[in-house]
Amino acid sequence: MVVPIMTIVDEDEKIDEEKQRAQVDYVIVGGVTGILTFGSNGEFYMLEEDEMEHGLRIIVDRTAGRVPVYFGIGAINAKKCCRLAKMAVANGTAAVSVLQPMFLKPTHDELFLHFKTIAGSIPDTPVLLYNNPGRVGYALTPPLVDELAHQMPNIVGMKDTSGDITLTEEFIRRTRDVGVPYRPSLPTPAGAARDGFVRTMTAAGLL
Repeated sequence: MVVPIMTIVDEDEKIDEEKQRAQVDYVIVGGVTGILTFGSNGEFYMLEEDEMEHGLRIIVDRTAGRVPVYFGIGAINAKKCCRLAKMAVANGTAAVSVLQPMFLKPTHDELFLHFKTIAGSIPDTPVLLYNNPGRVGYALTPPLVDELAHQMPNIVGMKDTSGDITLTEEFIRRTRDVGVPYRPSLPTPAGAARDGFVRTMTAAGLL
């Protein structure tokens, strides 16, 4: 189970290092097999890049290799996404999760290039697609996911929070042959099968 954790800030909206470290210990003692930083719960949209790097270093340091750390990317601009991805890898993340661009409604080709560019910037690091239509206003499509899964070797999985079981089943059908079997180094999210490309999200909000 990979849990998305909050970014703890003080009254001046600066990351509270002591409380952030305590939260990491709390979830690890609770039995998680991985931590996702700067997802929706981590309020990535409120933080500058240097603040994210500072917070990530705190979290990676505190995990001390006990569980892998994932890094959530939700920027609109592909260049910024690539910068964040490279920064995350340089600071010890095991994988990154990339949300489709919000506010915009890109075409199939534009979205393909967006995700391909980000994954290509960190070719040796696992990348998860993150389909969250409720927050961005549109869903990733089965043909797009199919194309990315089969053409980009480091795009190894997907977090789907669409709530559309038919859509999720179609993602699974199209990507079953390139699914990544469960292994401790890349934990399977809660509520999902132990193999296959698509990982689903539980009602509790766990990756």
